[in-house]
Amino acid sequence: MSAPAQGQIWISTFLAAQAADLGAARNTQLAYGRDLMDFLSWLERRGGGFAGTRQADVEDYLVFCEAQGLSKSTRARRLSAIRQLYRFAHEEGWRADNPALRLKGPGASQSLPKTLSVADVERILEAARNKGRNPGERLRNRALLEVLYATGMRVSELVGLPVAAVRGEPRMIMVKGKGDKERMVPLSPPAREALRDWLGWRDTEEDRSRKAGKPASKFLFPSSGAEGHLTRHHFYVLIKDIAVQAGVSPALVTPHTLRHAFATHLLAGGADLMVIQALLGHADVATTEIYTHVLDEHLKDLVLTHHPLANPARKT
Repeated sequence: MSAPAQGQIWISTFLAAQAADLGAARNTQLAYGRDLMDFLSWLERRGGGFAGTRQADVEDYLVFCEAQGLSKSTRARRLSAIRQLYRFAHEEGWRADNPALRLKGPGASQSLPKTLSVADVERILEAARNKGRNPGERLRNRALLEVLYATGMRVSELVGLPVAAVRGEPRMIMVKGKGDKERMVPLSPPAREALRDWLGWRDTEEDRSRKAGKPASKFLFPSSGAEGHLTRHHFYVLIKDIAVQAGVSPALVTPHTLRHAFATHLLAGGADLMVIQALLGHADVATTEIYTHVLDEHLKDLVLTHHPLANPARKT
């Protein structure tokens, strides 16, 4: 099969195959698309394209990325996207080789995820009860935060949760994660209570909307926007405001740090690492193992802060 003449067709065909064959999540496809478009633009400025790329060209591009100040993790991701594109092109018969196959990536510098103490989370959950312009917003905000901390869901999973998933006050709910993979996550008693209160308000408002001729929403946290549900950006801004109200530094609080807190606090409480892996929806337990290092750092800080020998002012 002959290769497409336009680089954009290479990218769109590759991404379509990723979605169909591997069930690649939408955010993953968007990241690959951005990375490959950047590489294509760089090639075209040099008078080239995907079809004629050599290994030396990919190496030069990585040097260019480093000179632009891109992090190791970003450069590693871009090389991965390029390598996968050419592997696909080779399988399709567009290329006889993969010019990125033998290149070693820069390696991603792994940093420990930020997490929050139990006391910090309790203050945030309490502040969420009072954040909102009306009773409905306050009930919604409490439900959002309680469910996030109870389940460790990704923010995209939380805001896109269908209302049918929580009908009947279940103790476990089904979540559709990356690549449309499904998993069960638990709901704590406070999360079930928050959901019950929010659903009562939400359903009343939905009944009024239906009587006014508006269609009912299938989402637990509906919105009038194009996506039909609360957006990730809206929730990101909201959780920062709640952190300020709780007296917790907003620099430490994101939807993802609450996910980290869920995992770290479970591990500290004695939960099995494999259970946490399943609850978080990690494909590889190695991804989950980073939380053991977070606990190691926490224990080290406790010793350095509270052990009498760590106090330089202590008289010997």
